[in-house]
Amino acid sequence: MQKKGVFIIESLEFEDEKDDLFEGKFLSRILDLGGIETEYFYIRTKKELEEVLEIFKESNFRYLHFSCHGSEKSIETTLDSINFQLFSELVTPYLKFKRLFISACSVVNKNLAKEIFPFVKCYSLIGFDKEVYFSDAAITWASFYHIMLKKDRMTYDDISPLLKKLSELYQIPINYFQASKTAKSKFKLKRFKLNKKAST
Repeated sequence: MQKKGVFIIESLEFEDEKDDLFEGKFLSRILDLGGIETEYFYIRTKKELEEVLEIFKESNFRYLHFSCHGSEKSIETTLDSINFQLFSELVTPYLKFKRLFISACSVVNKNLAKEIFPFVKCYSLIGFDKEVYFSDAAITWASFYHIMLKKDRMTYDDISPLLKKLSELYQIPINYFQASKTAKSKFKLKRFKLNKKAST
């Protein structure tokens, strides 16, 4: 039986480490305070990612959260750049009936979705496709998990309105990719954009 809680994998640049910008660690502590079980691992290499994914498999957590840097075509660890195709090969064996959350600038886009959904029954992929400040990302994720995991019920009707509210509240764009049996791409995308009136 899958466990309620969040498995967090984090990897930063050396400068971020120096400045203590550990968003994933912050998120883990906040959720622990709220009674939500987490496991947190900090990695610096692709090899470490492979090892930690095995731990994720054994943990049986429902939700996998990455906190890292990235681009429109890759995920970045401290020492390695992992293109989306390779990232998919690494993570899809562990995503069956799971949800994937990625806190990284520009990463959660159609390029990544195309490498995930056709290959595994992953329920959803949620994150940002624009540059996002550390503080904005941290408070957004903390709020999302705190509210969603009170009931531990993640359905489209629960997730979508909450993401919309958080996007408007914190003025941060969020992409929500959902698995689809009917779409040729095997996914549907819901974009929560910035409220232009609120941002002027």
